[in-house]
Amino acid sequence: MNGPTHGRPVRPVRNAPHHRTLRTAAALATAAALAGLAACGQQPAKDPAQQAAPAPTTRFTENGVTVTLSVSDWRSSKGTLTAVFTPEKPGFHLYSTALPATGVEGVGRPTAVAVAGSLKPDGELATAAEARPISLPGVDAPVPVYPDGPVTATLPVRADGTGAATVLLGYASCSTREGCTIPVADRPVRLRVTGDGPVFDAP
Repeated sequence: MNGPTHGRPVRPVRNAPHHRTLRTAAALATAAALAGLAACGQQPAKDPAQQAAPAPTTRFTENGVTVTLSVSDWRSSKGTLTAVFTPEKPGFHLYSTALPATGVEGVGRPTAVAVAGSLKPDGELATAAEARPISLPGVDAPVPVYPDGPVTATLPVRADGTGAATVLLGYASCSTREGCTIPVADRPVRLRVTGDGPVFDAP
């Protein structure tokens, strides 16, 4: 008669030794596989983020703006040069990379990133922010500027051999209330291109 087993001793499971045998075999197989990898000089795969070396970085502050430079994704002698332009005071903006070198009717200076020496451009300069035109007193044409705050610019680059290289930077920051800082043009940052990639000189 089938029914509850309350008050009755529980019978041992007859196939328990069989389950223990399977677990033991699986553990032995895993250990053997790891031992085989070690014997062949192989190691379990690591997280790519743990393998990547930190990107070379440097920074400076001049005329109201802090510029942070880095080179990332360096593979097959190519990578990405990133420049982050951060005005020191709130309410200040930078000008578009498309601005003429002398500004619009003499007003403003373009945000610029260029390379020379053993580092060459491998594409066009791009920014994460979109420029917008503003009207300024005494200027007939609209002036393209980025929103107030930091601007990130990226330039694809490639190595042209090894040796000395230079990043040349230009910018000007302005505020509708406080006016403009002194423009910066062709401000050099030195670095070296090695067999392992670019390395910035000590500031």
